[in-house]
Amino acid sequence: MNHPKKERTFILIKPDGIQRSLIGEIISRFERVGLKIVGVKMIIPSQEQIKAQYGNTKEEIEAMGRRSIEAQEKKYGVKPTKTALERGEDIFEGLKKFMSSGPILTMVLEGNQVVEVAKKLIGSTEPLSSDVGTVRGDYTIDSYALADFDKRAVRNVIHRSGSKEEAEKEIKIWFSSEEILQYKLISESILYDVNLDGILE
Repeated sequence: MNHPKKERTFILIKPDGIQRSLIGEIISRFERVGLKIVGVKMIIPSQEQIKAQYGNTKEEIEAMGRRSIEAQEKKYGVKPTKTALERGEDIFEGLKKFMSSGPILTMVLEGNQVVEVAKKLIGSTEPLSSDVGTVRGDYTIDSYALADFDKRAVRNVIHRSGSKEEAEKEIKIWFSSEEILQYKLISESILYDVNLDGILE
C-alpha cells in the first residue's frame, strides 16, 4: 500500500478558466495548501479524450442525465421533460462542444488525501451553489438553470476526480507514465517528515 502522501488526483482547467486567465490563481491554491504538481500540460483535447473522460457508454451517459434530472428536481423543483438517456446525450453533446472550444490545462497533483483536499478547494459542481472561498464559488457565477436555458454545458472553470479510482482512470486518459515526475519539494519535509530532522544547523 502506498503512503497517504503519495495519493494522486487529476485536475483539468477548462476552456473558460483558460480564457479568463485563471491558471495562476487556481494553481496557487493547490500549492499553498501543500499539494505537489507531478504532471502538467496544456493541450486542445481530442474528441476521443473527451469521450473517455466524460463517458462513451450508454450507461455512463444515462447516469449523467439521471444526476442532472435529480439535481434539477431537488434544487429547482423542475420536472423532467426528457428521459435520463436523452438528458445525458444533451449534456454530453454540450460537453464535447465546450471542451474542444479551446486549450485546457491538465494536471496530476500528489499529496495527503489529495482527492478530498482538491474537492474541498474546488467546491461543488454548480458554481452558484459553491461556497465562497472555493475555486468555483470565487471565480464564476454560472448555474444549472442558466446552462439549461442556453442549452450548453455548465462553465465551472475546473474538473477534479471524484474518487481515488476515478483519478487513476482519468490520469491514464491524459498522461503517460513517463509524463508523471518523481521529485522532492523542500516543503515536503515540513509537511511529512516525522521528526522534522535536519531543520536546525
